[in-house]
Amino acid sequence: MRAVNAQIPRTVASIDWDAWEPTERATLLFVLEAERMLLIRKKRGLGAGKINAPGGRLDPGETSLQAAVREVQEELRVTALDPVRRGQHSFQFVDGYKLYVTVYTAAEYTGVPTETDEAIPLWIDNDAVPYDEMWADDIHWIPVMLEGKNFATRSVFDGDAMLDFVMEISR
Repeated sequence: MRAVNAQIPRTVASIDWDAWEPTERATLLFVLEAERMLLIRKKRGLGAGKINAPGGRLDPGETSLQAAVREVQEELRVTALDPVRRGQHSFQFVDGYKLYVTVYTAAEYTGVPTETDEAIPLWIDNDAVPYDEMWADDIHWIPVMLEGKNFATRSVFDGDAMLDFVMEISR
């Protein structure tokens, strides 16, 4: 069991967001088709075993959009066309890790979703999203994203457990 650093905040309100700098930056890209979305069962890395959108960390010199398209290609062998930025997440973990994630959606893609050593592709109906197999915050913002709204979230996690969450929604 890891010791928790007493200086790490456990609530969103206790974090100085003006001074907050992420340890890493990453992306998520949701391919949306009619009333369903292309998700993955992640095989390795942060969130292994969970259902999520394809995505991952930015490579040096890469924009979040470039990383999002690359990650979908690597994880599912498809290319998302004309992704649109929908939101952002600022995750603070109690172990000190800080992750900033940019979220995109794409209505079109080329290729055939294919299992890789990183992910298993899953087409999920929008009204049957398996939130119990996903990150705890997903149930709050995915419906907002599916309504075509933009959002920004801030959350605190202890491992997989969400301790606190705040979301701002815009059109």
